[in-house]
Order: sequence, then C-alpha cells, then structure tokens
Amino acid sequence: MVDSIYIHIPFCNKKCSYCDFYILTNMQNQYEKYTEYLIKEISMYDKDIVYDSIYFGGGTPSVLSVEQIGRILNTLKFTEKTEITLELNPTNMDYTKLCQLHSLGINRLSIGMQSFNDKILQLMNREHTAKDNIDTFIQARKAGFTNISIDLIFAVPGQSMSDLEYDISMIKKLNPDHISIYSLIWEEKSRFSKLLREHKLEKLDEDMEANMYEYVMNSLEELGYEHYEISSFCKKKLYGRHNMKYWENKEYIGVGISASSYLQGERYEKARKLLTYYREIDEGKLPINQLTLEKVNEKDKKELEYILGLRKLQTGAKFFKEDKHKIDSLIERGLITHKDNRIYLTKKGIMLADSVILELI
Repeated sequence: MVDSIYIHIPFCNKKCSYCDFYILTNMQNQYEKYTEYLIKEISMYDKDIVYDSIYFGGGTPSVLSVEQIGRILNTLKFTEKTEITLELNPTNMDYTKLCQLHSLGINRLSIGMQSFNDKILQLMNREHTAKDNIDTFIQARKAGFTNISIDLIFAVPGQSMSDLEYDISMIKKLNPDHISIYSLIWEEKSRFSKLLREHKLEKLDEDMEANMYEYVMNSLEELGYEHYEISSFCKKKLYGRHNMKYWENKEYIGVGISASSYLQGERYEKARKLLTYYREIDEGKLPINQLTLEKVNEKDKKELEYILGLRKLQTGAKFFKEDKHKIDSLIERGLITHKDNRIYLTKKGIMLADSVILELI
C-alpha cells in the first residue's frame, strides 16, 4: 500500500536565478485558501493510510504559518516513526518558529542554503546571506532537530575551486546529517539561461565542473559521509526516506498544484493553475492534469529501473539479460560493475551517469 505523500507549497517570496519550477511569488493572500484546498484534496484519498513519509516541498513550504502547516498535518495519519520533512529557506526563520515546527512532529528539515558565499547567493537571487545559513542551522539544532539536510549548488558562474573548498569547510563545521549537492542545471526558462543567451554569463568549463564534483565526493567521504545517491550524502544511514521511495520506483501521492503522483501504475501531475485546482476540488474531482496521465508499461518500468536505480549507489539497478552487450561495453570502459544480478556505477560512471543511462535505455 502507498505510504508516502508529497505536499507541494508553490509559493516563494522571489524566484531564484536558476529556478525553472512552477512557483508563485507575491501571493500571500492565497496562503490560507490554498491550505484549505490542500486539506480538501488530501481528504479525497484513503483516510486510513498511515504514512511512513510526509514531505513538504516547494516552492518554500516554510512561508506558511505554523498553524497552517499543523492543520495540514492533522489531516494525515502518522506515527512517531514517520519521517516528516519540511523544506525551508534560511530567511526570517527564528528559534520560536523552529521550536513550534518541531512540536508539530516535523522531525527532518531540508534547508536550502545553496552557498556560503554572499556574492554567489546574490547572483542566484537568493534572499538570505551566508550568515543566515549558519544562524538557521544553529537555531534548528537548539530547537531539537537531529536530522537536518542542507542543499548546496556548485559550478555556478564565477565560482572558483576555493569558493567550493570554503563551502565544504562550512559543512565540516556545521556537521549536517545529510547533504544534497548539485551541479548547476541550466534550465531553459531560468534567468540564468536568459543571461547566458545574452552573453552576460558564462558556464564553467566541463573539466572544471568535473573537478569540482570529484572534489565534493572525495571531501565528503573523508568527512565521514556515505555517498548513497549521485547527489546525496549522509551520516548514520539517514537516507532521505521520501526520495529513496521515489528512486525505488515506489508509489506515492502528490498533492497541490503541479505535484506529481505515481499510483496504481499511473503517473500524472496535478493542475498547474490555481483557479483550475480550486475549481476541480470544488467539483469533487481530483485535480489531475489529464495531459500528463501516463500508464506505466513494462518498457517504462525497465527504463525507470535504469534511470532511478543507478542513482542508488549502494543497491544499483537490476541486470537485464537482453542488455548484456550494452552492459559489457560499459563494464569494459570502467563505467559500471556487475554483481549478484545487479549493476552499479563506478566512480568514473558517477561522473558520466547521464551518458551511461542514455546508453542503456
């Protein structure tokens, strides 16, 4: 039975330069109404589900009040073992609010720090400073959070290796339980890509980006982090439960505008416009965007096994005999290994993961 739910909060105070997600800015007047409709949508699903993972993502879920987040949680069944994650930005997040969030049962934070360099944060159009990152983390620990993940981005225009080294030095000082660290993705509709087309920004060259990623992997492993997924590192086996279910291709519920779901062999997204979302819920319908509805067939499952499975560095993906010639070629080039009917990315393969997966599918 499905036991994981993703709750999408699309609101942000401003849009980051690298962002291509569906978000809504300057819409504080919608926070309460959206909360009410999220609760209505959640009530359309099986009320007896006891969730193993509850994930508030966005957008910026922490823009909602503690009371609004609490009302959403009150519509869900969970136990003390449920992992309840809230994404937050280190802006106006004081000790009192963190304590209140902890008292609701939220037991995991994912803090969108992105960088410890103020110039890079400004370039990204983030609304916080490096000091805010540090202060929020310290206050979260004081509030009782023992499972804190931080997000970082590298290979940002103008970033030097010494900038990245400083970010890693701050990880050493703060000692977060989990780190998600990504190379900058140049999303087509992002402000960064617009500036690139206008020749106002330059990408870092591929060799520099590869060197940065290799430095990240080696440095975090030296600090005692387990590299369990291409972009994810943790201590004490504190894998992100929601993402692990996703990478294992398990079914999950997604609620809120544009949220994706995988249920009963079907993948789909919810309506992308607020008015459509509200209207369909008022009509008693799940607000599914029918254009995104897709029945997952055996070919899709196999492709997803490669796309998602190879991301998990400890368990890898299933070995398919019909692809033996492709797999042998990748093994010969030192990109994957084969053991006990499963295949795994090597360190070299991790660096070229997208190319490896493309060859297999």
